[in-house]
Amino acid sequence: MDLFLKGRHVFSTKLFISAFFIPFFLLLNCHGKNHEDKNSLMATYPWKQDVTIDKNYVAQVKAIQRIEVRAFEKGYLTHIFMDEGKVVKKGQKLFQVMPMLVNAQYDKAKAEYESTLIEFENTEKLFKENVVSQTELSLIKARLKKNKAAMELAQVHLNLATVTAPFTGITDRFQVRLGSLVEEGTLLTTISDISKLWVYFNVSEKDYLNFSNARRSGDKPLKVKFLMANGEYFNHEGIADTIEGEFDSETGTIPFRATFPNPNRLLRHGETGNVVIKENLKDALLIPQKATFEVLDKHYVYTISSKGKLKTREIKISNEIPHLFVVESGITDNDIVLLEGLGKVHEGDTVKFNIETRENIMKSFELSAH
Repeated sequence: MDLFLKGRHVFSTKLFISAFFIPFFLLLNCHGKNHEDKNSLMATYPWKQDVTIDKNYVAQVKAIQRIEVRAFEKGYLTHIFMDEGKVVKKGQKLFQVMPMLVNAQYDKAKAEYESTLIEFENTEKLFKENVVSQTELSLIKARLKKNKAAMELAQVHLNLATVTAPFTGITDRFQVRLGSLVEEGTLLTTISDISKLWVYFNVSEKDYLNFSNARRSGDKPLKVKFLMANGEYFNHEGIADTIEGEFDSETGTIPFRATFPNPNRLLRHGETGNVVIKENLKDALLIPQKATFEVLDKHYVYTISSKGKLKTREIKISNEIPHLFVVESGITDNDIVLLEGLGKVHEGDTVKFNIETRENIMKSFELSAH
């Protein structure tokens, strides 16, 4: 019995010791592993490469023609020949205004002209018979011309009571309703020709110079795309064919105008979106986005000296492409940049590091995309 109790006591002691040392060993092992990870971090050199980037500019769509359709005569609106938002052809009837006075003025002018015409014809016969003088015939002839002009003017006013489309386009909302009493100059609707569109966007001075130099060197039109509000690209390319004459001194930008075909009339006057222009950058300095961190809207990297000492360096980023930043200033392709563990280290720390090649970094991006 004593032997049994003694053996049980030894077994319990060993179990207690094991239970104490195993977690302690694991803790030491885990601590050693973290220490090793912290001091053997991945780094790389920034590299130069020709890249193509997309430049986005907030843009607004304008119809190439857009006019207000107004009443020429005072009267009641008796007919509307089309509906809102419909395509109308050039010369198509839009509105009919029944003028209050023009009809009567035209009838009066026509009657005076016809009366004078009869009088002229009779006088002309009498002149041939030497009954009346040349002067009297000339006076009747002049009065006939005057009355004819008055009749034609009344006819013009009568014609203007029928409002027609000045060009092929799309009608907007009606500003009046059938039976309305309209005055001369009353706005009836607007018409927009959207078979082609003008898209306006503002470009910075730097981008303006880059685009201008590219056009001079290649002598090709500047092609652009339009990113619609739903995130899809419009299915026709445009040409940036017009640049305004002056920069805005307050914003430092200059307006560009791109012309887009719109055969299906998908885009409408007043829409907004983004003009996207591809720009080729030669020998752009690139670093992975994961090598940077932000503090108060500024971008920083950790550079590593030959002895492994970390230094915080502010960089200026000019453009962004998938997984990469284009660096404008702050570092060069001779600097070593820390790629991982940025949240675990501080400036002045000394770390061990391994240089990762550009090829392996790019492959990792391809793998992460899948």
